[in-house]
Amino acid sequence: MGLFSRLRDFALSALAVIGAIAIVALMLHIISDVALRNTLNQPVPATYEIVTNYYMVALAFIPLAWLERSGGMVRVEVIDGFLGPRSYWLSEKLVALISTAIYGMLAWVTFEASLKTFAAGTFVLAQNIPIPTWPAYFLPPLGFFLAAVVTALRLVERQTTHEPL
Repeated sequence: MGLFSRLRDFALSALAVIGAIAIVALMLHIISDVALRNTLNQPVPATYEIVTNYYMVALAFIPLAWLERSGGMVRVEVIDGFLGPRSYWLSEKLVALISTAIYGMLAWVTFEASLKTFAAGTFVLAQNIPIPTWPAYFLPPLGFFLAAVVTALRLVERQTTHEPL
């Protein structure tokens, strides 16, 4: 299990780096757009389209797995204090199983949708320039799939304490 945990942690660290790069790129893009608009009256073309179709989608879906690993997403804490160690373990495994199933279904459905947008060559027009948006449709299934992997690994990991993950 150690190898899987190390691979998972490496992948999640890579996701954190990708998320940081997306945030920096978003900030630089918006700063340059505002600066050029106010100084030269020439905004960066398609800023709104790129921010909403790429940066925001990436920032919403790529960190899902990292949030799952840190315990920041699905938690059942209402009755945790009343559970014994065995019941707590069972509760954690049940939540992990349900989360894995839901993330897996979401990954599948969004992947099918992304294949349709790829086949159609989906784009938006920004100042009469076509901006392809179909690549961004592959980010939600990636995020959901990685979150499903993290929750599936939680199913097989051994939990030794009664503390939250």
